[in-house]
Amino acid sequence: MAFQQGLSGLNSSSKALDVISNNVANASTVGFKNSGTVFADAYASSLTGAVSKVQIGIGSAVQAVRQTFNQGNITTTSNPLDMAINGNGFFEVELQNGGYALTRNGQFNIDKQGYIITALGDRLMGYQVVDPISGDVRAPASVTADSFRTMVIPSTGVGAAATSEVGLSLNLSADAPTIPDPAPPALPGSVPPNPNDDSTYTYSTALKIFDSLGKEHSLSFYFVRRTDVVDAATVPPTYSEWDLYTVADNDTASLTYNSRLGFDGLGRIASVTPQVTAPGVTPPLNGSVFSATLGSDAIAPSVIELAMNSITQFGGKSTPRELTQNGSAPGEIAGLAISRNGVIQARYTNGITKDMAIVNLTTVRNNNGLSPIGNNYWVETPESGGFARGEPGNGLNGVISAGQVEESNVDLTQELVQMIIQQRNYQANAQSIRTQDQILQTLVNLR
Repeated sequence: MAFQQGLSGLNSSSKALDVISNNVANASTVGFKNSGTVFADAYASSLTGAVSKVQIGIGSAVQAVRQTFNQGNITTTSNPLDMAINGNGFFEVELQNGGYALTRNGQFNIDKQGYIITALGDRLMGYQVVDPISGDVRAPASVTADSFRTMVIPSTGVGAAATSEVGLSLNLSADAPTIPDPAPPALPGSVPPNPNDDSTYTYSTALKIFDSLGKEHSLSFYFVRRTDVVDAATVPPTYSEWDLYTVADNDTASLTYNSRLGFDGLGRIASVTPQVTAPGVTPPLNGSVFSATLGSDAIAPSVIELAMNSITQFGGKSTPRELTQNGSAPGEIAGLAISRNGVIQARYTNGITKDMAIVNLTTVRNNNGLSPIGNNYWVETPESGGFARGEPGNGLNGVISAGQVEESNVDLTQELVQMIIQQRNYQANAQSIRTQDQILQTLVNLR
């Protein structure tokens, strides 16, 4: 007669209660994964190797403590650098001792050097899009394994960018009346309209552009519908003509561009004939190039390509759809945003956004083979397999939810129920030992 079955049961239940208590203690720990106890029965070894039909077990043992890596709930925070993973991946960080670890805790900040760090100061790994030293930009699609590193977000602003492209997407009314051309036949369209007299033009619109110093200027467009042209060589034989005049800073003396636009019977732009443009420049159909002097202190005249292939002539009112330009004033960094694919984007005070880096997500073949080392970190082991690195959205990595964190996946209700069960198991094993003791006491008292 022995006490070892009861003692082993007490030990097993005690360890199970330790695991449950640890789960309960970490119910509010971001990125924590709960653990469960795996039990196994125990038998004494046979010296002869014979199998006994009456062999009695010697109790139980804890075979393993296994973590459950199912998805935790995602909750919103006030930190734009907080990240939650919706999927199987892990954040990979470079430890201060030089090693690497995985975590599901997405609470990050930026240190004074621009590194994205955990609360312990360990640096988040990813793919650098903007070189922190040279400032060279690499397209996210071209990021490869050789750019895998700790990510740095430069705090410097962006310089001014002169406008070099302007896009016009608008509709010119096919119902608008024509305005006779006051210019001599030898110089059609050479007389610009008067901005202060709307009877001299059919439609006007404007947008802001920037010179080489980042100063803002107004670029106005005046459209004048001329008499329809009949040409037997075209199908249909009648097409519409409009004159386009471009004026910088509302100064009619600085007429920067003048073209005659032809529209076919389907309302599509069919021809662009420059009247006044930069010397020697022949505009293509999908755009025109002109030179504009924007202010006396600009470094050089701005050479601007005007894209007009989205101008149409349909019935109804003349209305703009979209006016675009690619210039900007100088700007300082105003904030960061992170996409679901892990692209960290800087927002600047001038409205410009720039991709800075891409967060890495790492997976392993066997999550249960990872070894927890505390602080919500795991490290690889031979049982887990090596790290497989990649971008969010690829394979099983999952996607990122910015401004959110993943809560612990501990179910308190389930843990408290398991606690009661293990408490009862502990009491039952204690009763088993007490019963064995009473039987032995009876034997001792035999006369």
